[in-house]
Amino acid sequence: MTTIVPTSEEDPTLSVVSFVADLSWADAGPEVAEGHVSRLLVEAQECIIQKRWLDLASLILASADVIFSKSSEKDLECIYTVICHLVKKPESLDQVHEIAELIATKVTQQPNEKPGLRLKILFNLYNLLENPYSQFFVYMKALNLAVSGKVTEHIVPSFKKMDDFLSEWNLGTKDKRDLFLTVANILKDSKSSAKESFDYLVKYLETFSGDDALALAEAKEEAVLAVVEFVKSPDMFQGDLLDIPAIAQLEKDSAYAPVYQILNIFLTQRLDAYLDFQSSNSDFFNSHGLVHEDCVAKMRLISLVDLGTHESGQIAYSLIKETLQIEDSEVEPWVVKAITAKLLDCRIDQINEVVIVNRCSKRVFGLHEWQSLRSKLAAWRGNIANVMSTIQANKIVEDGTQTVQGLTIR
Repeated sequence: MTTIVPTSEEDPTLSVVSFVADLSWADAGPEVAEGHVSRLLVEAQECIIQKRWLDLASLILASADVIFSKSSEKDLECIYTVICHLVKKPESLDQVHEIAELIATKVTQQPNEKPGLRLKILFNLYNLLENPYSQFFVYMKALNLAVSGKVTEHIVPSFKKMDDFLSEWNLGTKDKRDLFLTVANILKDSKSSAKESFDYLVKYLETFSGDDALALAEAKEEAVLAVVEFVKSPDMFQGDLLDIPAIAQLEKDSAYAPVYQILNIFLTQRLDAYLDFQSSNSDFFNSHGLVHEDCVAKMRLISLVDLGTHESGQIAYSLIKETLQIEDSEVEPWVVKAITAKLLDCRIDQINEVVIVNRCSKRVFGLHEWQSLRSKLAAWRGNIANVMSTIQANKIVEDGTQTVQGLTIR
């Protein structure tokens, strides 16, 4: 954060007013410019004396376009450092927000002109603010500026602090939706951030409850996008998407029912169900950019995991061949693929032609899975308590024996 260090007795704000006024009226000639500059300085002084900080900011920012077009980046940074520090002047948080809103709005009006510097100014403004809602407002302006100015690479690193931001801002539902969807769209354009984009898209969808049908309808397109991205992804195999109301609504929508059906197949069924769906819905794949061969490969891995879940620890080669619809020679390579993807923890018994499964990933983790985990944890807790009781009892017996031995020696 830039800090203003006074180097003369002149108020830095008046210096900025004078500089901006000179720039604005430079083309009018010295005689005309002098009168206008003097008038603006008088107005600025009155604003300072009367503590009309919003009016002072408006006075300076009236020439915002001229400032950006005629000033060097170094001068611009200095000018806006002074302007941004006006948010520290008022005692009222409402006035602070008004000034922050005015500055942020002016800075983002021409996003394609020096977008990197404009973003830097907004970051500086953000760091000067203490009111969470004002911070959020400026941050959203920064996100939109980064998109319009094509400088999203400068804003993406801030996403690592999103949990801290959310804790500080304490946002309402609407603001969360705006934030999550904007972040998801920014990350979508970065191929290396596809998974993060999907996660934010899901967070957006999770803000919709099943009680508000009208609001749910607003999220249909994003719900479809989330399903398609999940199906397309070569490394996403599990999720609780079926339990999200914004996605569940697709099941009863005549236009989007196939979207829900394919998601249900990828999360709960096997390859044969997928092939039946594909043969009846070939146009669906073209319209959503899905590649049949890629879907088959993913469904084979998913089907193999499903076998590991239901076959009591051992899967015969013959069953893998039948379920995945592959040749004998392909069984072991597919098992290795599942191990590499960390979907299966197992070993291959080539002599007996079985796969011995130690652990496999859950495709969904809903209420039933949470209840099962709770039961296991309760059992483990009970076992640990029994062990601790046994150790304690043995210790008491041991201490008693040592005491008796001591008495005998005496």
